[in-house]
Amino acid sequence: MVRIQEVPINQIRRPLFRQNDQEKVAALMTSIAEIGLQEPIDVLEVDGQYYGFSGCHRYEACSRLGHETILCRVRRAPRSILQKHLA
Repeated sequence: MVRIQEVPINQIRRPLFRQNDQEKVAALMTSIAEIGLQEPIDVLEVDGQYYGFSGCHRYEACSRLGHETILCRVRRAPRSILQKHLA
């Protein structure tokens, strides 16, 4: 089951480092400031913890704008699914 909800940005763990395109982040910051975040990011909820593996540019843009929460598409998953994402 997937649900859409606001999640505190500081509660989303991003275990895989990814280099973001700073021009894309800047463009998203402008767009999000003007019209808001249009597409939620995807996160896994495992044992009450949130893990983000996609939506890196949107996540960074919202963080840099000072947003405390971000709209997420949350999918609850067992630890075995998290391990597959980390492999």
